Amino acid sequence: MVDRHPYWIGYNDTRCDDPRGQYYNGLTKRAMVVRADGADRREVGRSLITREYQTVGFAGWWPDGRAIIGLSYKSLEVGEWETKNKTFAHGRTDGIEQDSCLVDIDTGEAVNVTAVERVSNYNPGLAPWPSDPRLAMFAPSINGLQQPYVMDADGRNKRSLASGKEGFTYGLNVSPDGRRIAYHKNYQIYVADKDGSNPRAIDPDPTHTFQFCPTWSPDGQWLLFLTPEHYKCHPYIVAADGTGLRKLADRGGYRSVMEMLDNPDFHSGSSDLPVWSPDSKWVYYTAKVGEAVELMRVSLDGQVQQLTHSPAGSFCYHPKASPDGRLVVFGSTREGARALYVADADGSNVQAITVPVRGRAQIHAYWRPVGGKR
Repeated sequence: MVDRHPYWIGYNDTRCDDPRGQYYNGLTKRAMVVRADGADRREVGRSLITREYQTVGFAGWWPDGRAIIGLSYKSLEVGEWETKNKTFAHGRTDGIEQDSCLVDIDTGEAVNVTAVERVSNYNPGLAPWPSDPRLAMFAPSINGLQQPYVMDADGRNKRSLASGKEGFTYGLNVSPDGRRIAYHKNYQIYVADKDGSNPRAIDPDPTHTFQFCPTWSPDGQWLLFLTPEHYKCHPYIVAADGTGLRKLADRGGYRSVMEMLDNPDFHSGSSDLPVWSPDSKWVYYTAKVGEAVELMRVSLDGQVQQLTHSPAGSFCYHPKASPDGRLVVFGSTREGARALYVADADGSNVQAITVPVRGRAQIHAYWRPVGGKR
C-alpha cells in the first residue's frame, strides 16, 4: 500500500440535515485539510470571516501549495428570498458576495486575489493557468451571467475570454500547454484560442442538448465531458479538433448529480463529474450498479472496472486521482453519512480519512500538488 501520510487533501465540511434548506446548511460550511491517511485534520481560512453570514469553502490548491479558499457572504434577506423563490440570486449586486483567496495553511496568511481591480461582486473559480505562472483564471458573474476570465496571477489586468457577452458561460478549462481553452456556453462545448478568439463548437450533434464541463486530458489530446441529456448524461471524449467523438462509459441510470442534503432543496445537487488520471489512460467516474452508485474507472478503449462494492442504497461521489496517479479520493455514504475515503488507484486498500457523522457532509476533495509545500 502507498505511504499516504505525505499527501494533503483539502475539502469542505458542512451540515446537511437542517430542514430549512441549503442556505441554512451552507452557513455551517468549513474549509478543512487532512492527510491522505486521515491524520492532521484541521480547519483553514477561518480568519477570513469578519462578519455574520460569511463562510469559507475549500476550492483547490495553488501550485506553491497554498489553499484556494472561496470567501462567501449572503445576507439573511437574500438567503430567505432564494429559499422562498427557489432560485439563486447571483444577478444581484447587494447582499451577496464571493471572492477567491489564497491561504497559507501553516501561517494563515491570506491574499484576496479577485478583490484586486474587482470586476464583480461574485468571483468564484480561481485556478492557476497551466504552463504560465504569470496568469490565473476565474469565473465572475457580470449582469447575472457567468463568464470565463483571465488575469495576472496577482489579480490585475482582468479580461473576459467569452465569445460575446450573451449567454451563460462557465466550466472554463485550459489545455496543459496553456494555448487553448474549453468551456460550455448555454450547454454547448466550445474550444477557443487562449485569448478567447476563434471559438468553435466541439460537438455539433443536435441530439446532444446537454454538454457539460469539458476537461482536457493531461496529455492535451482529448476533452472529457458529460452529454447527451440533462440527468441522462454519460462520459464522452472528443479530440481537440472535433474528431473521434465517442461515449466512453454508461452511468447505469445515475442522474450524475450527488445530493448534498438529507432534505433536498431547489438545485441542491452537486454535479458528479468524471475526472482524468494523470497519465491520461483512465477516467474515474461514478455509476449506478444494482442498488448503489459505485466508483468506477474506464480506459480510453472502453475497458470498465468497478472499484467499490457498496451497501445497497449508498452512493459514491466526486472522485479525484492524486497528482502522481497512485491514489484516488472519493466520497461515500457506505457508513451512513457523507464522508471521504482514499484508495489505491485500482480501488484496493480503502481507508476513511474523515469521520462519518450523520447530519454532516464531507465533500469536494482536492489533492495538494506534488512538490507543493508540506
